[in-house]
Amino acid sequence: MGQSPAAALNRENSFSDRFGFFSSSGFVCRDVFSDEFMENQDYTAGIPDKCLAYVFQFLGPGDRNRCSLVCKRWLCVDGWSRHRLSLNAQSEIFFSSPSLFTRFDSVTKLTLRCSRKSVSLNDDALVMISIRCRNLERLKPRGCREISNEGMLAFAQNSKNPRKLSCGSCMFGAKALNAVLDYCTNLEELSVKRLRGIHDGAEAIRPGAAASSLKTICLKELVNGQSFEPLVVGAKNLKSLKIIHCLGDWDRILQLLGNQDRYRKENLYVNNNESNGNSNPLMEIHLERLQVSDIGLSAISKCTKIENLHIPDCSNYGLVCIAEHCKLLKKLHVDGWRTNRIGDEGLAAVAKHCLNLEELVLVGVNATYLSLEAIASNCSKLERLALCGSGTIGNTEIAYFAAKCKALKKLCIKGCPISDIAIEALGSGCPSLMKIKLRKCRGVSCEAGEWLRDQRESLVINMDACEVDGGFEASVSNGGILEVGLDYLQVVGQVTGGDASTSSNGRLALLRSKFGVFANRNLVACTFRRWSNGDDSFSSNL
Repeated sequence: MGQSPAAALNRENSFSDRFGFFSSSGFVCRDVFSDEFMENQDYTAGIPDKCLAYVFQFLGPGDRNRCSLVCKRWLCVDGWSRHRLSLNAQSEIFFSSPSLFTRFDSVTKLTLRCSRKSVSLNDDALVMISIRCRNLERLKPRGCREISNEGMLAFAQNSKNPRKLSCGSCMFGAKALNAVLDYCTNLEELSVKRLRGIHDGAEAIRPGAAASSLKTICLKELVNGQSFEPLVVGAKNLKSLKIIHCLGDWDRILQLLGNQDRYRKENLYVNNNESNGNSNPLMEIHLERLQVSDIGLSAISKCTKIENLHIPDCSNYGLVCIAEHCKLLKKLHVDGWRTNRIGDEGLAAVAKHCLNLEELVLVGVNATYLSLEAIASNCSKLERLALCGSGTIGNTEIAYFAAKCKALKKLCIKGCPISDIAIEALGSGCPSLMKIKLRKCRGVSCEAGEWLRDQRESLVINMDACEVDGGFEASVSNGGILEVGLDYLQVVGQVTGGDASTSSNGRLALLRSKFGVFANRNLVACTFRRWSNGDDSFSSNL
């Protein structure tokens, strides 16, 4: 209407030239147009935000950061669905905190890390975080040296929902911890490492309002850890207690802990006329690199519900007390490297009374075939075993154990005088064995390892017969094969006169052992010295 035939024809030709529907190659152009349209289509537009957030949960922090740059929708979903956040807690974070926590308004676990050479966030920034993060349940300040007692007090008053506080290398002290324990009534886990504000003469840390909710206490590398005595003894529902590398004598606290359990049982017997009711629920005690005698071990043996126990160097008497009373033990780790006073007598008591044992780690224990055969015969549920640094465990002991232990799945042997004969015994014994790790066993050859692989193809074998290894101590876990730790290297450094109290020197010993003879050369020694005295890694500083 109102158009000439020539104008209509020109319009048709223009439309045809543009899209190609009426040209001879129209089908090809239609496919190209369709492909371009499909490439620009958002296939996630039909996915609900909750489903997209569920997918984000399986991604690591780096992948999530990259996904948040895809589009505005993904940025928004990543913000409200991210519950864990780790920040570089320098002083400049104060200015970016409002916008940061406006985006991440659902954070429940917050980690604040600051290196030793930087100035950390201060009390004002911590207070702002406590106001913005109303759903915060876990706080982990690391190296935040500008946070004072007043800042922690204000944080505790604003955030009353935290369930876990894990602080390390901070400057606040007992006043700050008491404020958290008084105001955070739902606190379940408290971990304190290298807290500079707790020194001699500091006020005692009390359980406060968290006496009933506190379930886990972990103390590491403290100078005056005895100030936590009221907290340890006063936590009514404490299930896990870990004290690692803290100075001073700890027998008194362990005696109070054991006597408290006994008094609870006596009161329960008087009130309910029964002796097997609910007493102290303590199920895990981890004592490592600690000054504890047989008096303290005999005291904690009164906590009869313990299932996981890690004890430092002791004698047969202390181990016998533990075995006779703690019959529910499932995991037992014994460090006898210092004096080597534990032998068959203590292990025989373990074999006789701890029938539910599933994991056993012996470091520097003078065991022979008598005690190992008894453990293999009686502890039918034993699945994980580590034997480290024992001069009495040889081919005979391994042969007896391999013939008797049917349920063993993971085995670690380090620094023991075994040879290829022991490998032959393992080839025909331990039918359930899945993983084996051999370290510092110089009598074992590469040919023996290859033979064992041929005999048992499904067995995972990790051995250093043909290489230099730097580890010595073993730790056993459910999640994987037995792994090597650095703690034993640091301990050996202390025994031999070296200063191995810091992570830098521990790493130095590991590198020296890995490089072998080259570590004695001046050039490499200078490099090691520069590494140990210069810039440390971020984690070792904390």
